[in-house]
Amino acid sequence: MAGFVWSHWRRHPLMLAGLIVTMLAVAGLDVLFPVVSAYLIDTVAGAGDKPDEAAIEAAFLAVLFLVAQGLGYNLARFAAFRIWLRFATHCMYAIVSEAFARVQRYSADWHSDNFAGATVRKITRGMWAYDLFADTVYVGLFPTAAVLIGVTALLTWQWPLIGLTVTVISALYIAVTALLAKHYVAPVNRAHNEADSAIGAALADAVTCDSAVKAFGAEAREDARLSHVLLSWKERALRAWLRMENLNIIQVLILNVMKFALFALVIWFWIEGKADVGGVTFVLTSYLLISGYLRDVGQHLQHLQKAINELDDVVAFSRLPVGVSDPEGAPDLKPGKGEIAFEDVTFSYRNQAAPLYRRFVLKIAAGEKVALVGPSGSGKSTFVKLLQRLHDIGEGRILIDRQNIALMAQTSVRRAVALVPQEPILFHRSLAENIAYARPGASRREIIEAAKRARAHEFIAKFPQGYETLVGERGIKLSGGERQRVAIARAFLADAPILVLDEATSSLDSITESEVQAAIEELMAGRTTIIIAHRLSTVRAVDRILVFRDGAVVEQGTYKELAGARGSLFHRLHAEQVAGLSGVGG
Repeated sequence: MAGFVWSHWRRHPLMLAGLIVTMLAVAGLDVLFPVVSAYLIDTVAGAGDKPDEAAIEAAFLAVLFLVAQGLGYNLARFAAFRIWLRFATHCMYAIVSEAFARVQRYSADWHSDNFAGATVRKITRGMWAYDLFADTVYVGLFPTAAVLIGVTALLTWQWPLIGLTVTVISALYIAVTALLAKHYVAPVNRAHNEADSAIGAALADAVTCDSAVKAFGAEAREDARLSHVLLSWKERALRAWLRMENLNIIQVLILNVMKFALFALVIWFWIEGKADVGGVTFVLTSYLLISGYLRDVGQHLQHLQKAINELDDVVAFSRLPVGVSDPEGAPDLKPGKGEIAFEDVTFSYRNQAAPLYRRFVLKIAAGEKVALVGPSGSGKSTFVKLLQRLHDIGEGRILIDRQNIALMAQTSVRRAVALVPQEPILFHRSLAENIAYARPGASRREIIEAAKRARAHEFIAKFPQGYETLVGERGIKLSGGERQRVAIARAFLADAPILVLDEATSSLDSITESEVQAAIEELMAGRTTIIIAHRLSTVRAVDRILVFRDGAVVEQGTYKELAGARGSLFHRLHAEQVAGLSGVGG
């Protein structure tokens, strides 16, 4: 944890040096408060009932010292905080942006295993946990340590026994607080944080699937499900908060022991003539200063432990391998006409004992239009995922235009493949931004041209805000056909040599399907096209059909050849669909 925070702090050495100097000045000036207070009281007490001119001057000088001490303390503190605010925002910006960058680059497996809502909550909570951690260390513990050392040194110099008493009780206070915070409070805080993440995950899961909830009238069920999660959070939160309160009680008891010991000792020294009124004042103000800082130490250590618990997830993000990574200095793929080759590819998913692909070989010529068909789990979707390098293969090579994609920068590989999925994913941004997502630097003229080619311009123009219309989360404000046409416009703008269509018209009505199909036909022109086909009737016009089963191509040919081959897998699947006996999934 300390290493993670230090890795951010050391990026700003000048600001860090300024922070240390100014906060040491703050602590030093705070330590002077008991000294100038004692000097003022000694001056007033020594002057008697009728002070002479010299005594009055000395008293005014003492007051000036006290005012200067307070003014210097506040000026140093203001300076420290002005630097600290800039320093903190730099670090928090880096923590969130780097955590987000890593999460974006984690493998598809990782994202399928983790709730999006919980991940978002962990990153945002981690940002504020860093803020709490850094504030606790710099604003809390650092000046506290400096003041305790300074005051204890002054007390020891004048009364060694009082100095020793302060040292022993302060050490006891800090040790008890640290041990209880780590072993008594921390475990329940971790459980509390897990419950907090579970709330975010449950809320995100239900809210993002709101249409399904409404379709099944399941609002009450979702209420009950969230209530169960909240009850778990409630129990864990109460346990964590009660333990923190118990720790506070122990801290107060130790501080009262210190108060009794110090006041008893200084009164004894006063009786023995070893302390005057100024000395008693010095010890009294020193105790007030020490107890205030020690009381804060308890809160600081609790906050530190809480921050550490909440930072765990962001620190884990920084240490977790991204899964699919680029070789050092990987060049960009140079797209050509879209030739694809799988050479002896062996691949298995993480949770599979046996490989799905075993020495898989396939070549697709540039500009060829190929359909992938087969039962669910046969390897069709996996083919596209490997082509996009969403997973690393175990053996063999995958080539695009004779370049090994494992040696190329991932982003450049994915830019060479335009995907139009069955259910397009749109951002809650404007229509223009969604279309331009394929090419962020595209001009408005290019965006409109792509929309026209995708048959999307007409419906976009009907919106009052046109291309600036926000589409809602995941494009919920648009119909299925409208979302599909935005996805096609995005693919036109990408202008990639390879096009992947995942049954892009299967969920549309017949009128909308004909409009979208016309746009798709134009989009396919001059590109290598891979169609993942769930409805076999949609692949009549392709150059070649590849029939997958158990990670292998068991049949291939034109639609006419395969449909007429009695006894073949394609013939059986086709007959079942025609008869309406079953469908073929992806």
